[in-house]
Amino acid sequence: MATEDDFKTIDPIIYQVSANQVFDLLKTNQDGLSSEEAKERLQQFGKNTIKEKQGRPLYLQFLSNFISMMAILLWISGGIAFVAKMPELGVAVWCVNIINGIFSFIQEYKASKATEALKSMLASYARVIRDGKEVQILTDELVPGDVMLITEGEKISADARLIETSDLQVNQSALTGESNPVRKFSDAIHQNNLTNLEIANLIFTGSTVSSGSGKAVVFKTGMDTELGKIAGLTQNVTDEQSPLQKELNRLTKQISIIALTFGFIFFILAVFFVKDPVAESFIFALGMIVAFIPEGLLPTVTLALARGVQRMVKKNALVKNLSSVETLGCTTVICTDKTGTLTQNEMTVNHLWLPDKELEVTGTGYAPKGEIIDGDHKITPKTNPDVNLLLTAASLCSNARILPPDEKNPRYTVLGDPTEACLGVVAEKAGLKLEKLQSKQPRIRELHFDSRRKRMTTIHQLNKPIYGKNRVAYTKGAPKELIELCENVLINGQIQPITVDMKKKAMTANDNYARQGLRVLAVAVRYLGQDDQDIPTSLSAYTPEIIEQKMMFIGLVVMADPPRPEVKEAVQKCHQAGIRIVMITGDYGLTAESIAKRIGIVTGDHPRVISGLELEGMSDEQLKNALKDEVIFARVAPEQKYRVVDNLQQLGEVVAVTGDGVNDAPALKKADIGVAMGITGTDVAKEVADMILTDDNFASIVHAVEQGRAAYNNIRKFLLYILNSNVPEAAPSIAFLLSKGAIPLPLSIMQILFIDLGTDLIPALGLGSEKPEAGIMNKPPRNLKEPLLNRTILIKAFFWYGILESIVSLSAYFFVNSINGFSLGNLAEEGSATYIAATTMTLAAIVFCQIGAVMNCRTENESVFKIGFLKNVTINAGIILEVILLLVIMHVPLLQKVFGTAPIGVQSWIFLICIPPIILAIEEIRKAISRRIAQTQK
Repeated sequence: MATEDDFKTIDPIIYQVSANQVFDLLKTNQDGLSSEEAKERLQQFGKNTIKEKQGRPLYLQFLSNFISMMAILLWISGGIAFVAKMPELGVAVWCVNIINGIFSFIQEYKASKATEALKSMLASYARVIRDGKEVQILTDELVPGDVMLITEGEKISADARLIETSDLQVNQSALTGESNPVRKFSDAIHQNNLTNLEIANLIFTGSTVSSGSGKAVVFKTGMDTELGKIAGLTQNVTDEQSPLQKELNRLTKQISIIALTFGFIFFILAVFFVKDPVAESFIFALGMIVAFIPEGLLPTVTLALARGVQRMVKKNALVKNLSSVETLGCTTVICTDKTGTLTQNEMTVNHLWLPDKELEVTGTGYAPKGEIIDGDHKITPKTNPDVNLLLTAASLCSNARILPPDEKNPRYTVLGDPTEACLGVVAEKAGLKLEKLQSKQPRIRELHFDSRRKRMTTIHQLNKPIYGKNRVAYTKGAPKELIELCENVLINGQIQPITVDMKKKAMTANDNYARQGLRVLAVAVRYLGQDDQDIPTSLSAYTPEIIEQKMMFIGLVVMADPPRPEVKEAVQKCHQAGIRIVMITGDYGLTAESIAKRIGIVTGDHPRVISGLELEGMSDEQLKNALKDEVIFARVAPEQKYRVVDNLQQLGEVVAVTGDGVNDAPALKKADIGVAMGITGTDVAKEVADMILTDDNFASIVHAVEQGRAAYNNIRKFLLYILNSNVPEAAPSIAFLLSKGAIPLPLSIMQILFIDLGTDLIPALGLGSEKPEAGIMNKPPRNLKEPLLNRTILIKAFFWYGILESIVSLSAYFFVNSINGFSLGNLAEEGSATYIAATTMTLAAIVFCQIGAVMNCRTENESVFKIGFLKNVTINAGIILEVILLLVIMHVPLLQKVFGTAPIGVQSWIFLICIPPIILAIEEIRKAISRRIAQTQK
């Protein structure tokens, strides 16, 4: 019986030995395992499944929304209200906490399905040989040593070593991120500088068979497979608090200190200055602590982030976690893949090189729209026989097809290799119809591509003989290898012997294109006749050695996956915003560097390109040093992408990562903000990501960053707005204490609560929906060390707006006393009609001060009239609503008792109406002075 130790040394040598030696290594044979041996191995190695790591129970996910630091502060403040004999206040505060917690849970609830998505990549059944017979088994019963059969369209269910292949191509995009099918063969490979996924005789779990068939011996199952390693790496990434969550915790501590400090000051003043009893002073101080806690802040933040989510959806970005909205705003580095995100993932022919000229091909993508031009002249197959033959040969020597848009797919889609697909597209641009070409020259034989020859040949029957020959062989492949097989060259319709200089000229052109990151295919032709002595009469006897010689070189076809047209501008915006972009791709370094230069990701002439193999040999310190400069990572493995992200975070960067494949899952989860592709992305990538791009476009990330910055700025705006009312809410109590009770308390605790949770809430939400201010993307990302509640906000809230609103609100209190015949030394007694009207007026004055303040808070220094005074519909609705609420508590008897209010007269309303314009005008003057000072300093 095979033991686990027998398989430990297999990995490094499995691809280097012959097919027969594979059987010996894995202790199996051509007839497969016996049923008994398979059972023993299943017990020994376990089922071929992706194991799921136990996550947090649902009830703990739910409870976590009620135990954040801000939530705990509200629970405590509600409890304090009960102790202070204000049960209505306590119930109200607790209800706010409960409603906010439920809303947050609904918004952020998502069961982690990453492992389930990984499991779904395993096929349900696999075909194997056991006891010498082909049988179908469940994939979780596959064991090392099983001989597995695969064919076109099947999903591969275990890591295996190929022992037989027939034109086998495998799509490994889920693991590598690159969509081109990879050709596989069964021969031993003796090259050492290859990553696992580059080894052509190995196939991997989660891949699919694009074409052909094969037989392979399983050597890894379950969590030991490449897919299993990715699953393990993804599951081991721990969730960390977002920058905003950390900031809210810091804010909670700050607010707690401020509230407790004021509570202590009020207690000392009440006991030692007013000489109130200690018990009454303590209850009064507790009430003031509750008053200084902005109960509306947490639901306002939550709802504002939810609004940010809604706005991002309109910009093709679906955000799954509320706090991720703001995380985008402080992103300092974006690690992006290339194919499909920066590029269109549509291979396009952009040049045709002929021995006597170079032609440009217009149009991008798979849509057959464009033309072939030589300077100012349009070239067609009718006017240029060389172009006609080049495009005929290239398009017929291809197995890919382009499907036009339909109801399910609004874009052109490819069946087969994208590199081959674009050959048919350029032929159609020239006016050649593939169906007509195929009918005139039907294919009768194919000599498949293999990585040793680096070429492919198709043989066609000619309806009309050419040069007396009735068959033709079209070959396409690597320029160097193919040109060496050519004896002649076609120049302007004339066949000439190919010279050494011509070969050098063609290779020089090839090298120039390669340096630009372009892919190049050489195309050649050979006409075959029945009288050719070196050509067998039987088609089955055609071999590459016989056919692929004495060929005629036609030209080069040059292609590339073009960058998305809007990406260059998006990259420029990132640079202006102080955001670095690091390309991490599965493609080759030269191609990656070319694209990076073309769209402006790198600006230097010689950026450092680090391959996966080079990265493997680097220490973390060396990697960190490399990350401080312009760098591109190419041909990287999943754990290496994860490592790059981890090292960037260790350098203090806030990292966003884009990805679409299973290979991207660990890095997406490790990132501060994981961004998955919505169109081409795998389910695994979408599940672990924080944001999904519905259009797979890098430019959408930049829009999302802009919205994220706006979200943080808006949080600061409504934090300023909410804190503005704290000082005027406390000022009446200060007046009461300092006057030793001569000034009856001008504002009750319930009236303070009405401001915090009633009239302030909707306008604050309106501030949360403000559009990004001009120039927001011309500033660097915010400093994470700077607190949300910074010195500027404290000064504005407490010493500017706070004092201003305190003066206005207390003036309103004395104004009502005055018009009712009371003077400063003889104010209306507590409980009288005039006293109730005066406290109602104080409350109303604070509300009307906040109407002016909410308009002022819409911008930091810009005039509110410049951005559109009435353009924020939510703020306008909030202002109308708070006036309505004010009228309701003034006139509804039940609410009059709860809030201690009464109707006010016409004179009082005139007083109130004058408040917002005055507040607005004073702040506009301050902003104008501030702008002028800033302009002078420039």
